[in-house]
Order: sequence, then C-alpha cells, then structure tokens
Amino acid sequence: MEPADGPGALDFHGDEEIIEVVELGPPGPDDLAAEMEDVDFEDEGAEEPDGEAWETEDDEGLEDGMEAQDDSEVTFSLHSASVFCVSLDPKTNTLAVTGGEDDKAFVWRLSDGELLFECSGHKDSVTCAGFSHDSVFVATGDMSGLIKVWRVDTKEEAWSFEVGDLEWMEWHPQAHVLLAGTADGNSWMWKIPSGDCKTFQGPACPATCGKILPDGKRAVVGYEDGTMRIWDLKQGTSLHVLKGQDGHQDPLTCVASNQDGSLILTGSVDCHAKLVNSATGKVVCVFKMESAAPKAPASEGEEAESNSVESLGFCNVMPLAAVGYLDGTLAIYDLSTQSLRHKCQHESGIVQLLWEENSAVVYTCSLDGAVRLWDARSGKMISEYRGHSAEILDFAVNNSKGGSLWLKSTCGAV
Repeated sequence: MEPADGPGALDFHGDEEIIEVVELGPPGPDDLAAEMEDVDFEDEGAEEPDGEAWETEDDEGLEDGMEAQDDSEVTFSLHSASVFCVSLDPKTNTLAVTGGEDDKAFVWRLSDGELLFECSGHKDSVTCAGFSHDSVFVATGDMSGLIKVWRVDTKEEAWSFEVGDLEWMEWHPQAHVLLAGTADGNSWMWKIPSGDCKTFQGPACPATCGKILPDGKRAVVGYEDGTMRIWDLKQGTSLHVLKGQDGHQDPLTCVASNQDGSLILTGSVDCHAKLVNSATGKVVCVFKMESAAPKAPASEGEEAESNSVESLGFCNVMPLAAVGYLDGTLAIYDLSTQSLRHKCQHESGIVQLLWEENSAVVYTCSLDGAVRLWDARSGKMISEYRGHSAEILDFAVNNSKGGSLWLKSTCGAV
C-alpha cells in the first residue's frame, strides 16, 4: 500500500485498530554531548589473517542427505556449539565478530570467512559482542560477566573487567565508552581503554535491556520488574522512571529509539509496546496486539501458549515502527496516528527485526531458520532467505551494501 495523498492520510485495513491519536511534538534534537572527552581515532592496520576457517555452500554437506535451500555466500564454521551473537564492524563493513555457547568469540572477514583472530579467555557462553563506533575496538562478554576488549589492528587485548551475570552490552555511538547491564540490576559504564568506571544502580532485579540514545548523553534501561529508567550518563542520575501503570507489568525484553532520540519504544513479556517521549518521560501511547485467532485453553497439566514482544525498531524514512512478537506476528504501526498499519504473520516466533537504514524495508529473523524482507508500506513480503538448519538467534544488516545479510544460528555455523 502506498501512502495516501495529503499529510497524515492513511489507508486502513479491516483488521486495523486505532488505539489512540496523539499529536506528537518531539523536542528538537539535543546537541552532541560537549562534556564527552574527545577521542583520537587511529587508523586500522590491515593484517594478514591467521588462518582459514570458511567454506562455500558447495562444500557443505547435509546431515540428512536431503538437499536444502541455501542462499548464503559464505559460511563461517569454527564454532562448535550454538552461536548467540553477531555484529558487523561499522567503519568498513568488512569484519564480523561472533560469540557462542562454546565459550569462544572470533573476528573474521566477511568476503571469504577467513579468521583474523580469536577473542580468547572466556569461561562461559559468549552472549554479547560488538565493535566500537570507529571499529578500533571489539568487545566480547560472556554470561558469567567477564568482558574483554581487543584492538582490532593489533589483535591484542586492551582491557578486561568482570561484573555480575551479564544481560546486555552496548558501545557508545560516538566515543570509546562501553555500557553493560547485569543481573543484579546495575548498569556499568567504562571509558576504554583507561577503564574509568561509573555505575547506575537500578532496582534489585536484572537490567534486562538497554540502549544509549543518539545524543550520547542519555541511556534508557529496562528491568525485570517492568520499570524503565532514562539515565543521565554524565551525572549518573535518573532523569525519568516509568513504573506502575506507566511501566510494564512484566519484564522488559527490548528497547529502541528513533533517529533523533526524541521517542523511545519499549517491549515486554506483557505483550505491550509503549511509545515514550524521552524529554518528558511520558507515555505517548500503548500498542496492544490481539492474537489473530483465539487460542484454545490449555488442558490440565499443559502450559498455555505464551506471547511477548521480542524485538522492535523505528523506520528512518517514514513515521513507522515495527514490533515483532513471539507468536510470529510482525506489526507495523503508523506513529502519526498511533494506528496499526499492517500485520504480517510468520509461522514461527520472531527473534529479531531490523530496518534498512534508508528505506521502508524491515528484516525479520525467526525460529524457523529464515530471514524475510517486508515492505512496510504495503505489508507484503519482498523475499525470503534460507540456509540455516536450526533457529536463527541473531542477525545483522550490512546497510552499506544495500542490506546484505550475515546471520547466526544454533547449528554452530554462521
């Protein structure tokens, strides 16, 4: 469906429900944090890889002897157990880092899958991994709370620290600053590689998800008790707290912000997504998804089927937001009217979704091992990619190449 003529005009389908119409008046974008220290960036050195750990789709064998669809260009197969996280380097989009259940993390080259170096020394499943904004550093974190940072050019460890059980980890968008949330409710922030540290104490429950806002001065953190806090990173103080009816009734699972950081979207096990004005801390509206068909009540001794918000994100080119649910529903909402625009159904639960940087195309990965591209304007699927033999647990989009995909799954190969 193409957008209708006229500002704010929309075409609606029969299954769309207007939840609430609110005039959005987002504040102007914040200036870049003058307080943040300037960081000197060094050029990455191009080093020869240490070894070869790749195979093309022609080299791969199928365990069951049956031919299956494989749309991959390169397969990285050094992991010996489930691969939990993957990230692309933002400066060159030529490197990937992956971490897995085998307590290992690797940095490898996308063009041919060649191993550059192993991020060694972890003692538990590596669940978090990512590059700094300029690709100078790569950080890896395991479930036990051991976080390590490596210089990409020298392949040497630059810093390490051990916290409580790690829930999530994210780099600052403009500086060599790392933020992480732990099961004790604390969020930690370090300058890298000096290790200067600041902590943000939340409630006595896990900090389940977090996101540094685009202005670089604030972060939003969600907690297991359903509360959400917006933190001032310099002062270490809480700017806004959403709890009770304003917060969620169950643990938060994901948070996202729009391009200028004026709006925040939160998702929860309670199956609601809340749109929040980051300047005021006020809830603008609540998106509630009703099941496509009523579910039969669970028999005695059986668990009822559950649903939750698993991933969400904002479109950069249109006033749209996408919410992915465990029951396989992809909901596209129009932010100008806070209404449901499209509902796209998957056969299996959605694990994660990502928008293309400069278009109204949203990618989803699901438990059926496929990645799908959706046109958010029409609600139609554009294409589908397969290659994994088990659930996809995470994925990243290389926007510099028009949405090339690099995936990870439970089968021990990427």
